[in-house]
Amino acid sequence: MAATSSPYGLRPINRIDGMPYAGATSQFLIDPAGEGTNLFYGQVVIIGADGYIALSTATGSDITTNNLGGSGVGAIGVFVGASYINAQGQQIFGQYYPSGTTGVVTAKVITDPSVAFQAQLSGSGAQTVLGTNTFFAAAQSTSTGSTTTGNSTSALESTVQTTAAAFRIVGFASTPGDAFTDVFVKFNPSAHSFLNNVGL
Repeated sequence: MAATSSPYGLRPINRIDGMPYAGATSQFLIDPAGEGTNLFYGQVVIIGADGYIALSTATGSDITTNNLGGSGVGAIGVFVGASYINAQGQQIFGQYYPSGTTGVVTAKVITDPSVAFQAQLSGSGAQTVLGTNTFFAAAQSTSTGSTTTGNSTSALESTVQTTAAAFRIVGFASTPGDAFTDVFVKFNPSAHSFLNNVGL
């Protein structure tokens, strides 16, 4: 029962066709000069205009001006860790990317648009939210995560809509009507770069 607000971004669960999610990720570079924001496990990321991975700062409340990758552009997926060399010359495999880390930094991203994710709503979601669309309750930022756990702290909007938005609610991870309902979601086609025909 989700009685308290403790959001955690997007956690991969399985595929929407019922097959298990096997943990596959794609690797992308983060700007070697240093990205200006933290990237936390479970955050949605984009390919920036410079060709490097960056944080999506749109809510995804629509698929035009507020689409996850920018106006009309989809996200590339969900960030699940990074590897880099720290100041002591040690290879780090981190749950999150610390803002400003320079050098060769590789991001691990779940890019498969058929993966279903678990997320917490910003409030209660009744049985009737199944099949509706949702989006981030607040825009992701460098502070929407924990540097202790490395995890995102973003919630999805509990005031759902039938008009186009970033995510479709496809199931429940907690009892419908809980104070802060946990749900399963998938990317809607236009919100994901692999399914959206608009280039960068």
